[in-house]
Amino acid sequence: MVRITDPEKSRAFYESLGFRFERDMDIVREGQLEATNYFFGIGDQEAVLELTFNHDGRTYELGTGYGHIALSVDDMTETLAALKTQGIEPEREPYRLRDGGSLLCFVQDPDGYRIELIERSGT
Repeated sequence: MVRITDPEKSRAFYESLGFRFERDMDIVREGQLEATNYFFGIGDQEAVLELTFNHDGRTYELGTGYGHIALSVDDMTETLAALKTQGIEPEREPYRLRDGGSLLCFVQDPDGYRIELIERSGT
């Protein structure tokens, strides 16, 4: 689960990465709408990502325990070109950690969470 501050921007961002919006669920406590959870699938996997929007207006720091979410992509060039059309740019050009290693780069969601894109081997 990742806490978000703008459901529309976050939904558009994660759908740009290939996630599929499945459903939302309101959390009501003592008759008050407290939060809304948004569930996303990817590929043939259902409900693998939960985004939570708290309706009280609070803000969040990313925290020291959070690292990043990682997604594999078939073609880095094609993926980045598609993301660019939606205003999503990598933090820096794709790179490899070692010779022969997978090509990777990072993008950030609307709340600043880092998402690692890793090109699948053999492409």
